[in-house]
Amino acid sequence: MYGLSDKNKPVKIRSCGENKKYGVAAQNVKELIKKGCKLLKIPLAGAHVCLYSDGTEVTEEYFQTLPDNTELVLLSRPQTWTGVVCDISQLLSTDPNADAVIAAARRLLAEQQSPKWRKILSDMVQNLEDRSEQESREEDQDWFRGVEARFKTKSAYMKYNCESRMRSYMKEVDNAAKAVEKAAVRAEFVKVLEQLAHMLKSAGYNGRYFDRTEKERHRLCTGEGWFTCQGPFDQAACLSLHSINPYSSRDSRVMFSMWNLDHRIEKKRAIIPALLGALQNHPSSDLNLDYFYRMLFTRDNLKLVQIVCHKKGAHNLLCDDQKIYKGNTKQKAGGKRRRLN
Repeated sequence: MYGLSDKNKPVKIRSCGENKKYGVAAQNVKELIKKGCKLLKIPLAGAHVCLYSDGTEVTEEYFQTLPDNTELVLLSRPQTWTGVVCDISQLLSTDPNADAVIAAARRLLAEQQSPKWRKILSDMVQNLEDRSEQESREEDQDWFRGVEARFKTKSAYMKYNCESRMRSYMKEVDNAAKAVEKAAVRAEFVKVLEQLAHMLKSAGYNGRYFDRTEKERHRLCTGEGWFTCQGPFDQAACLSLHSINPYSSRDSRVMFSMWNLDHRIEKKRAIIPALLGALQNHPSSDLNLDYFYRMLFTRDNLKLVQIVCHKKGAHNLLCDDQKIYKGNTKQKAGGKRRRLN
């Protein structure tokens, strides 16, 4: 019978109000409770034991099926335990910025085996470590690990981060010149490149999109540094409500590097081909370069998306042929793909 096993089963036991765990070996629940009450100084009358992970009460029969070193909680008569969530609730009821709370959350994370709870705890630790209110390198040295010494503030680095993305887009447009075979078309394309580069430089490479110190109408984040995913190119919003604050911690800063400024009308599949196609029969002076600039480098065509929302397949969107040229210069619409106006 279960309650009469001759073999001692080793378990780890703790009380509801303590973090420290003790190793105890017992043949059955009755013996476990007796030993645990003596060890943890809990009244024996009404004492009961449950699983630390989810609060399931341990009966004599259930006790015999437990793996060795299962984590248990010993409770007095009025106490209840609903699992790991109890520890989380206790943490959140204290100062969320306290170092002791962060340490406790990390301890729970290290001890927890459930993938679901590890995800919850990991997210909680990240939120507890929020140091977004700190801006300078002196205030938050950990945030700047791996960042060049020339950057003294978080906002300055984030601005540079956005500028770098814009420069990479410009480089992709530059590289397209190599594929132009006709010398006359290539010459006109070079003129276009020079003008686009000048426009982008004059706008500060639109680095203000990631700079939380900029005016609200210019930036993509809140004044605290929170960014919200704008959803896939073909949706009005992010259904998963992805958000991140790269100003809060080094981990968040690194994770933000995987967020994309996605072109709704794609650079390589639509914008650059439309630009080159327009130059086949028209000089660069006929082109509406402001339109191409906005499609390549501005929020008119860019959406900030979390990597999960970044659809890498063909977007099947074309440039508006009514906006490719200046004034009344016309271009016959071509292609079977739908246009985005």
